[in-house]
This record gives sequence, C-alpha cells and structure tokens, in this order.
Amino acid sequence: MAIDLSRPLCWKNATGDAATMLNELQPNILKPHVRDHLSVLFLRFDDPAAGRTFLKALVPLMKSARTQLEETEAFKSGKGRATPYVGLGLAARAYRRLGIANAPADQPFADGAKAAIPRLKDPEVGRWERQYQQDIDAVVLVGADLESAMKARRREVLNLAGRGITVLGEEIGLSQVNENGDGIEHFGYVDGRSQPLFLTEDIENERRTTDGINEWDPSTALDRVLVPDTAAPNPRAHFGSYFVFRKLEQNVRLFKQAEQDLATALGLTGEDRERAGAMLVGRFEDGTPLTLQRKPGLESPVGNDFSYFSDGQGAKCPFQSHIRKTNPRGSGGAETPEAERRHLFARRAQTYGKRRDRPNADLPPAVRPTGGVGLLFMAFNAELGNQFEFIQANWANQPQFPVVPPSHKAPGLDLVIGQGERIETTFTPDWAGEGEQAVEPAPQAVTMKGGEYFFMPSLAFLRTL
Repeated sequence: MAIDLSRPLCWKNATGDAATMLNELQPNILKPHVRDHLSVLFLRFDDPAAGRTFLKALVPLMKSARTQLEETEAFKSGKGRATPYVGLGLAARAYRRLGIANAPADQPFADGAKAAIPRLKDPEVGRWERQYQQDIDAVVLVGADLESAMKARRREVLNLAGRGITVLGEEIGLSQVNENGDGIEHFGYVDGRSQPLFLTEDIENERRTTDGINEWDPSTALDRVLVPDTAAPNPRAHFGSYFVFRKLEQNVRLFKQAEQDLATALGLTGEDRERAGAMLVGRFEDGTPLTLQRKPGLESPVGNDFSYFSDGQGAKCPFQSHIRKTNPRGSGGAETPEAERRHLFARRAQTYGKRRDRPNADLPPAVRPTGGVGLLFMAFNAELGNQFEFIQANWANQPQFPVVPPSHKAPGLDLVIGQGERIETTFTPDWAGEGEQAVEPAPQAVTMKGGEYFFMPSLAFLRTL
C-alpha cells in the first residue's frame, strides 16, 4: 500500500510501503531523538571510492526510525534506554563528487547554503568560521544521553574514516535545562515547543496533555518532512529529508541588556520587568506564552494550545516577538492559514558551549557571556525554499510581516533571529503601561557563523553504494 503523505502516520499500525519507510528512514526526522551530548562531524571526501566505502560501512552503526520509536516506547515503560544515535547527511557536492545519479533535486540544496546568503541576509562567507568556509561533503551526527556513550560511538565513526577522508571540523553540543528539567537555549528560554507532529501517537499525547486542542493543532502531513530518496532502490518506500545546519552564536550579555533596556523604556518595575524579555521572545522563560496572559510558572508542563486570533492588535504578544514572527499560527495575514502552515518545519536544535553562570539566574548582564555559546540550529524540511528559507527571509527578516492593522507601524524584524536593518518597534498598552510606545529595537544578539544544506538519505541508499 502506498504511503499517504497528505496526513500524519500511525507508526504502530504501519504496513506495506509505510512499514518499509520506517525501517529504512533515519531517526530524528519524524520525532526528535534524545541526545544530551552531541558530536557533529564535518567531512570531505578526498577520494570518491573511500567516500563510498565509508558511507556503506557507517550503516551498521546507525538505526532506523522504527528502532528509535520502539526504544522510546520501551524507555517510557521502564524496559530500556535509547542506544546512541548516528545520523548522516550528504551535501549536493558529495553526490556529484561520488558520481551518484538521481540526486535529490531541490534547487536550494543543489546550490548550497553559501548561495543563499543574499536571500537570507547572512554574513559573507569570509566572516564564517573556517570549517564552514570550506567545501563540506558530509555531516555525521553522533548523539547519546550519556557523554561516555557518545564518545564511544564517535570513536567508532572516526575509525571508519580512514585515508581519503578529511575531518574538516567538529561541533560539540551539550543540552541546557532549567530547574524543571525543560530544555532551554542560552538566553534562558524554554526551547523546542510548538513542533510539527508527524505521528498520530504524538498528536494524541499532545491532546491529552492540553485537555483538548481547540486553538492550535500541531498535526502535520508527512509531505512537510519526507522526500522520496530518488537515488535509493525504491523511492516509493525509501525516503529522506533535507537537513539545515547553522551555527548561531548568542551574545547573552547583549540580549540580557536589551531586556533591561526595554523594561526601563516601558516603565516596567519589580517582578513585572521580566515581561520585557517575554515581549522579545513571545514566551516567558518557563515557556508560558504571552498571549495566554498567565504568570510564569502557573502550570507545568506549560500549555501550548493558543492562537493569536484574539490578539489582532498585538496587545498581548507583540507582532515582532520571535515566536509570533516564526509561527503566526494562521494569523500572519499574507496567506490563508492552511498555506501558512506549510512553511513550518521540524526543528532539532542543540545548544553548545559551557558557561559559569546559570542561564536563569538573576544576575546583571555584565557577567553574561558575549560569545562562545549558542545554538546548533538543525531542521528537517521537504522543501528548503518554501520552509526554512521562506520563514527566515519572508517572516523573520521581513519588517512588514505579519500584516498589521493600518493604525500600527510595521512590526520590524524578528527581535531574536532577524537579520537586516532593525527599525523602531512599537509596543501596545496591555504590556507597555500608559499608551502605545515606540522604542529602539533590540540589537542583533544572534550571529550566524556558518552552515550547510544536506540531504539525509535512506539506509537502503547507503547499503547499496
């Protein structure tokens, strides 16, 4: 039976091509894979034959999407834990260099991330870190919940990369959590919420934890993340996904000072001053969405069933806040809600860098790091141009998005990841005290240090090299 890509998948009942797909798909695509410790290796194939040999030899160290899901179920029932994760992505250059026919045809993928600089307003290549300035053929992700397990599997991977393969560089990811054990990024905010859900089991679980989804439905069709692996033996049942990797350095001191400056400009005092940071992000640090008008810490886990349709004036959550710019939840005004949803993609980010201060501690900005920490941004897409690139270029970097009432000034850039010229921003009375107030925009505290586009092929493709 052919796979119905127009809807989510019930993996436990999958048969036919759907079952084959799960057995041959890499993990971490349909559902995030737990990996508190992560190594990201960037490789160049100096000898095509050595490259093919390495890729084929890597398969026994990898597992399938089905195995990942079965391990997750076993862990929840107390019967086991996840084995290390190994993921493999190939740049378009690798397909050409290895002489592989029928390579994935997505145009941004074929052109590579460097060609996207003008579209995304990224820094010029000369400002990227050295390993990203080079021509990268492949990325290998090695992750595990324990550092010892990650390092052991990493050694196995490197032992396979013999003569004819150059390791261009490596990133080390290390999860950050708050006091509740929730994953956070280095500015101190809960990260990874509002993910598209591709499995009916995950969708039902979300409904149970939110007491019924009334405003926001996270269910997402498989065609937003799966792509037929055209170089595999059977593209009808063998799938992969386009993988975006970007290193985003965070100037925590600059961002925390921006929070303080905004609180002062808006006359916020006492505990209310933390609302300034929530206006930049769209959520309080514990993940509570601004639009719910709740105090931080009211419930755990924090509810995620909300929309912006009751906030057409941006009085609860500013139009320019990060989560409203990058997921307007059907309220962007430039497209129908259905068309808007098709731009969303699966995020799989990991923090990097160690620091002495606790991200959620009440400390002055002066003691916060200015560099050396940040986010290893990773995302899976079915269409790079219509998903990742669209959101970065047409939403985050677009001052006129979302479409606002005529009485309002343009929202400006995304106040966290927006790139380009930042314009004066306006905040409305519900959060800003007396009257509408215009203030200087928060400075850019996130810097893109380099990256690449990859395709994560099916295991069946790798076996047949």
